[in-house]
Amino acid sequence: MASWSEDARRFLEAHRVGHLATADAHGAPHVVPVCYALDHEALYFIADEKPKRRAARELKRLENLRENPRAALVVDDYDEDWSRLAWILVRGTASFVADAAAHAAALRLLRARYAQYTAMALDDSTRHPLVRIVPTRVTMWRSLRGA
Repeated sequence: MASWSEDARRFLEAHRVGHLATADAHGAPHVVPVCYALDHEALYFIADEKPKRRAARELKRLENLRENPRAALVVDDYDEDWSRLAWILVRGTASFVADAAAHAAALRLLRARYAQYTAMALDDSTRHPLVRIVPTRVTMWRSLRGA
């Protein structure tokens, strides 16, 4: 298990959205933006109540993770001044948080970052699955010219 360096943790906490990459059992990729939170050992996201084409528990990203638990999340800084480019890539193994206490703790982290989640009924893990990604590798890059 990889852990967060102070730089990686600061970078992740300073950003609001990441792009989650999953793949189905056949390797077909799927990438979507997600809201996330982290603690000292993992990163979390939830299938929330934002408008979707299907029920939250049936989302393609979750279907993929049921078939193939490997996932990656990239968070980046883009700027037309390429000396300011930076990104972090978190690769890891995803699991669904089933334990009620762990679900509540992760949901508190998410609600602390996103005020919109306080108005959403997300406590039911069957309707709104919460995913935990334990990092196996964390790669961070910054432009040397911008450092």
